Amino acid sequence: MARQHMAQPTVMLLDDPSKDIDIETMEWLEKLILEAVQPVLFISHDETLIERTANVVIHIEQLKRKTESHYSIAKTSYRQYAANRAAQLASQEQQALSERREEKKRQEKFRRIEQAVDHDLNSISRQNPHGGYLLKKKMKAVKSLEKRYEREALDKTEIPETEDAIFFKLGEKVKMPAGKTVLEYSLDRLLTPSSEEEEPRLLAEHVFLRIKGGERVCITGKNGAGKTTLLKQMKEELLSRTDIRACYMPQNYEDLLELDRTPVEFLSVTGDKEETTRIRTYLGSMKYTVDEMNHPMSELSGGQKAKVLLLKMSLSGADVLILDEPTRNFSPLSGPVIRKILRQYQGAILSISHDRKYIEEVCTAVYQLTPEGLVKTDGEGV
Repeated sequence: MARQHMAQPTVMLLDDPSKDIDIETMEWLEKLILEAVQPVLFISHDETLIERTANVVIHIEQLKRKTESHYSIAKTSYRQYAANRAAQLASQEQQALSERREEKKRQEKFRRIEQAVDHDLNSISRQNPHGGYLLKKKMKAVKSLEKRYEREALDKTEIPETEDAIFFKLGEKVKMPAGKTVLEYSLDRLLTPSSEEEEPRLLAEHVFLRIKGGERVCITGKNGAGKTTLLKQMKEELLSRTDIRACYMPQNYEDLLELDRTPVEFLSVTGDKEETTRIRTYLGSMKYTVDEMNHPMSELSGGQKAKVLLLKMSLSGADVLILDEPTRNFSPLSGPVIRKILRQYQGAILSISHDRKYIEEVCTAVYQLTPEGLVKTDGEGV
């Protein structure tokens, strides 16, 4: 990124530039975008970055089970765009529901008229052919009215469908005592993993962390500080425990996902019909198409892979979640849904994140990993 900037380009094209950088570098990136004299076109999942820097929003969606593409362009801030979009969707939904209520009343009234005319036609006396003629004429008018209603129904306001409208529950039955010690981890020296290429290198000393039930802890720090190395070591201890049920979501989803299997196959335990139907229902609520359910997970986007792992955790009944950058692949409109689910989770969460919205809205405690160990912060400036 620095090299491209030094080349003094006439336009900057950035594809998810904040995905793998720490918070300090993200602040530098925000300054770079804000002070750029040339146009900057960037894709991002980072809501804070978008809110602070974008003055035009291009929003691309796939609707109707991903069979229809839709885009919106707004020359405004992201916050204003999101607020306008929410208000527009709410208004459209209200109008659509109102039209459907009116249509239902009209259809009920129409059916009553149709049944009355039909009854009179069936019971009319043969001695009154003129009355039969009038009733047939009336029935023709009723049928004409029915066709008109059908044409009007085609023009009714659609109930809005949005790409971010996912729904699932995480740890619905999890109830962990607030005083229960989930983790009490102490480490004299944190070293890089040993390899043939280089000797282990010291990352931090005197690391200590205590987590109790109901706490949602986040570890932050500079790139290369050793956060993932530390999390993996704590993960091994948590997964070996028998008094808790822990689940792990790595930063690299391929570490756990079997990419040649379908999402349904990966999530299945017994493989029976009832379980398969339930899994398909859950995946459908998370906006998976039938095609995505039946194809190998290697073909899924990063966000869809993340949803599979979150759903796996939900189905497992885990009361401790170990999450390495859990929100990094969710869109800015899916992010609030995921954060709300994690915020309402009743178990304990141990996580690493550079996502400032996640840290602010979900985490009850934030620690920064430094060479001197874990330092508790209040999250300000994050």
